[in-house]
Amino acid sequence: MGTVDDYLAGLEPGDRGPIARIYAIAREVVPDAEQGTGYGMPALVYRGKPLLSVKRTAKHIGVYPFSPEAVSAVAADVAAVEASGLDKGTVRFQPQHPLPDAVVRALVTARKDQIDR
Repeated sequence: MGTVDDYLAGLEPGDRGPIARIYAIAREVVPDAEQGTGYGMPALVYRGKPLLSVKRTAKHIGVYPFSPEAVSAVAADVAAVEASGLDKGTVRFQPQHPLPDAVVRALVTARKDQIDR
C-alpha cells in the first residue's frame, strides 16, 4: 500500500469519501500517476513530479496541485462552489460542498500539462 492509500485508511469516514473521490478522478485523468509524496504530503506523482495532494486540515479539505498556475486555471469555477475558496497554491472545500468533477479534472489536467511542458 502506498502513501495515499495509507492516508485514506486513517481518515474519518466523512472525510475519506470526498478525498478518495478526488484522488480517483485524478487517476482517471492521469492513469500512470503513482503514489508518492510531494512536499512531505501523500500525493500522486507524475513523471517524477508531484501532481496532486489532498489533505484534511482543521477547517477544510485542501487540494494541492503544487502549482499556482493550475489553481488559477480553475479559479472562476471554484468561486462558484459554496463554501470553497483558493489561494496561491491551494483549492479549499468542505466535504458537504464537494468540488464538481469537472473542476477536479480541469485542475489535474492543468497540472499534468504543466509537468508535460
